[in-house]
Amino acid sequence: MARIVMKFGGTSMAGIERIRNVAARVKHEVDQGNEVAVVVSAMAGETDRLVNFCREASPLYDPREYDVVVASGEQVTSGLLAITLQAMGVKARSWLGWQLPIATSDAHASARIANIDSARIGAAMASGEVAVIPGFQGVTEDGRVSTLGRGGSDTSAVAIAAAMKADRCDIYTDVDGVYTTDPRIVPKARKLQYVTYEEMLELASVGAKVLQTRSVGLAMKEKVRVQVLSSFDAPGNDPTPGTMIVDEDEIEGSKMERQLITGIAHDKNEAKVTLTAVPDKPGAVANIFTPLADANINVDMIVQNVAHDTGSTDVTFTVPGAELTRALDVLARAQEAIGYEQLIHDNTVAKISVVGVGMRSHAGVAAQMFKALADRGINVLAITTSEIKVSVLIHEDYTELAVRVLHTAYGLDSTDDAA
Repeated sequence: MARIVMKFGGTSMAGIERIRNVAARVKHEVDQGNEVAVVVSAMAGETDRLVNFCREASPLYDPREYDVVVASGEQVTSGLLAITLQAMGVKARSWLGWQLPIATSDAHASARIANIDSARIGAAMASGEVAVIPGFQGVTEDGRVSTLGRGGSDTSAVAIAAAMKADRCDIYTDVDGVYTTDPRIVPKARKLQYVTYEEMLELASVGAKVLQTRSVGLAMKEKVRVQVLSSFDAPGNDPTPGTMIVDEDEIEGSKMERQLITGIAHDKNEAKVTLTAVPDKPGAVANIFTPLADANINVDMIVQNVAHDTGSTDVTFTVPGAELTRALDVLARAQEAIGYEQLIHDNTVAKISVVGVGMRSHAGVAAQMFKALADRGINVLAITTSEIKVSVLIHEDYTELAVRVLHTAYGLDSTDDAA
C-alpha cells in the first residue's frame, strides 16, 4: 500500500465527462489499496474568466477580494469530483484550503505556503476516505482566503505530498511525461523515464511548460518524488508510466552512465534591452538593476561590453516579454540616475537552453552548442550559464531550427531507451 497525492490540471477537469475520467483514475488507485489525496485545478479557462470579472469590476481591485473570486474555480471542481467519486462507490469528501488548513503568507494573489496541518486529512485517508483538495488556495493568519499565483496547484500538490509524507506526487497533465524537447518541433523527441530535480528546475525556468518552477523547487527541498503523466491514457499497472522527477542519487543507482544532455528548451517570451554609454564606474550597474528589482521585474541574461575609451560601456540584458513595457518605463524614469544615452529594445528574440547534470563532469558542452549553431548560420546575441545549463539568445525566427540542430548535435535523436 502506498500513500499518493494525485493532481489534475484544468484540462483534465474541463467538464463532467473529464471529471468522470479523473474519478475512474482515482478509483483505480483506491482499488489497489492505496491511500489517496487529490488536488484539483479549476476547469480550463475558468480562472481567466474570473480574473476578467475582477478587472471589469475595477482595474484597481482589492487583491484580498480578488483571491475570494478566483479561488472559487477550484472549489467547484473539488466538490464535483467528490460527488462523482461518491456516485462510483468511493468514500470521498472535499477539504477547502481553510478547512485543513493550508496556512500561507498574506501576499494575496502570490502567497507562499507556510504550513499545512495534516492531522485531519491524514486520519481521513487512513480510514479509506479520498481527500479532494482545491489547489492554488490557502488561508492567511487573519483568516482571509489566499491564492498562490497562476499555476499554483502544482505547488499545492507537492506541499501536501510533503506534509503527508506521501510516497509520490502524481501530476496529471495533457502530456504523458517530460521529453528531451518539444515533440511538436522535433518528432524524434523521446520521453524520459527519470529527470533530476535540478534538471527539471532548470528546464522549467527556461521554457519547459510541464511543471511550475516553484513546485519543482519545493519538491527538491522536501525530497518529494514527483511523477508527470497524462490524464488521457488509460490507467494500468505500470508503476511509472510517465516521467519521475527524483534525486540524482536515485537515477545514478539505476544507470551506470547517463545521457550528457537531458533536454533542449526554448522560450520566446524574452525581450532584449540595451543601455548605451553607461558610465563605467562603481555603482552604475546597481543603478540599472535596483529600480527593476523594486518593480519586481525579473532580469535574466546580462552582458556588459568592454568599456569604451570615453569611460562608458554598453549593458545588455533580457526581461520577460510581458514585462518589457514596464521595464522600459522604469528605465526611462531612471535615466538621469543611470546616465545612459540610448535605450534600445528588441522583442524578436528567443532563448535556447541545453540542460543536463552530465555537464558537471564533461568539458566542451558549450563549445559544441556554439559550433552547431554557427554551422547553421545562427548568430548568438547573449550567453548565460549555470553548472548544468547553457542558454543563448538568438533571433526568434531561428527558434525551431536551433532546437532541431541541438537535439541532433547532442545525440538526443537516438532511438535508444531514454535515461
